[in-house]
Amino acid sequence: MAVKSITESIRSVGAWVGIPIHVWIVAEQDGVTLVDTGMSFMARSILKEIDRLNAGPLRRIVLTHGHADHVGGLKSVLRERDVPVYMHAAEIPYAEGDLAYPGKDRAHAHVEKGILRPLSAVEGRDGRAERIGSLTPYFTPGHSPGHVVYFHEKDRVLLAGDLFNSKKGRLAQARFTPDPDLALRSANILRRLDPERMEVCHGDTVFRPAGQLADLEAEVRQTREAEARMQALKEKKKKGRRG
Repeated sequence: MAVKSITESIRSVGAWVGIPIHVWIVAEQDGVTLVDTGMSFMARSILKEIDRLNAGPLRRIVLTHGHADHVGGLKSVLRERDVPVYMHAAEIPYAEGDLAYPGKDRAHAHVEKGILRPLSAVEGRDGRAERIGSLTPYFTPGHSPGHVVYFHEKDRVLLAGDLFNSKKGRLAQARFTPDPDLALRSANILRRLDPERMEVCHGDTVFRPAGQLADLEAEVRQTREAEARMQALKEKKKKGRRG
């Protein structure tokens, strides 16, 4: 298990399972906030690192979304530390198994009912929820219906979950995203917040990510235009065979 210092207040705990998986430990005035819990085998290392940080007890867990690689360690962590767990209200019925995630044939409960508490929304249309500790949640759907990112304003760090992937410090669209158009619209949060650095679950640090967003948008447009041309050629060939 790899531990990396992001800032004086933030550390990541990561594992490699063919792809990287990261969760984040945030030192607060009253203790520690844990952002995501990774997979089940990561729980012990996460708890050890919280203790090693010596910033006080775990006070709360906040989740970017309810996919298994983000909530898999939740049960084990809660067995050792009884703390509140927060998630966007739109995500809870999917995480608890009442609804099937988009792109999935059936619903599956990743979190037992009665554990998750909804984030408290702030009035307005900017998708912001009430701050929890030092983190401000922002609603960023697309990868999942209730996906959320968490912004550490003091350190100018965005903990972005699966809003993006990254490779060698470059933005990439998140894999297994059922609504990539919505996710790309949600990505405008980078322009609004302009973080100094962004951390993602699957990838490495991206510095000044807002400056890369236009390039990513252009790549997506080019890919879609190429796909449209290929589809048009296929349709033309079909018509030619019929004639």
